[in-house]
Amino acid sequence: MLLFIINRLIQAAGAVVVMSMLVFIGLYLIGDPTAMLVSPEANDLERAAVRQAFGLDQPIWMQYLTFVGNAARGDFGRSFLTGQPAMQLILERMPATIEMVVVAIGFAVLVGVPLGMLAGLRPKAASSKAVMTVSILGFSLPTFWIGLMLIMFFSVYLGLLPSSGRGSTVSVGGLSLSVLTPDGWRHLILPALTLGLAKAALIIRVTRAATREVLPMDYIKFARAKGVRPRRVVGVHLLRNILIPIVTVTGLEFGQAVAFAVVTETVFAWPGMGKLLIDSIIILDRPVVVAYLVLMVFFLIMLNLVVDILYMAIDPTAREKVRD
Repeated sequence: MLLFIINRLIQAAGAVVVMSMLVFIGLYLIGDPTAMLVSPEANDLERAAVRQAFGLDQPIWMQYLTFVGNAARGDFGRSFLTGQPAMQLILERMPATIEMVVVAIGFAVLVGVPLGMLAGLRPKAASSKAVMTVSILGFSLPTFWIGLMLIMFFSVYLGLLPSSGRGSTVSVGGLSLSVLTPDGWRHLILPALTLGLAKAALIIRVTRAATREVLPMDYIKFARAKGVRPRRVVGVHLLRNILIPIVTVTGLEFGQAVAFAVVTETVFAWPGMGKLLIDSIIILDRPVVVAYLVLMVFFLIMLNLVVDILYMAIDPTAREKVRD
């Protein structure tokens, strides 16, 4: 297990280096950030002074090596726009994104697993067909369209929920959380529901497929032949053996939602990391973009490691494969 974790950490370091290099080169080729930072009326001398102040007058390889050297010390540079440390800007926005994703994934699991099991246990029932039809719609419809429809219905027509912002927050250990206030929940419901519906649709389909695969297994037939109550067969024997794909998909979707909740945060003006990324890309704020992507790559790799460890905890045969 220790060698497995060390190997993953080495892979993480390599992936972060390669990704940072690609992003750095890509942003360099897109354009000159000084065009966004200085007035259109500025002369060439003023533009050159700005480029020199930000180190943009150096060759790309020199800029990258400087970035790597500073990043090794935990310094990812300062935002071209605000002058604040890039990583500090990202970490300040992280609690907003994390809490929205946690609520969304929690909703997706609580809704998706029972409905998926229902569709798998009774595939020919009308209720199961209705569940699968809804899951196909939820999986196919664009996230931004779902968000706009929810805003139109709950905010414009009914006037029940706010359509933007985060609402009031409470500081806990230096983190600003909106899930601890009623007003925060009112602002959180729509973006979390928008993100959660698509995730729930995927979990429904995965759970149904896993249920259909496990039902014909001998241990399920044996449990039924012994007279085990149907509820226990489903809740213990069936559920335990379909957890592996559910945990895997949920973990991957959680990481993807944290890293790429850009559309949802933009639609609802949610002050999270995704909106910060979009704003930074627009003005070519290279330190913020690179720091964000480096952090997300590391986060996704660590999340995959946690998922693999959970996978081995659930399935003993996986531990044997690691030892081999």
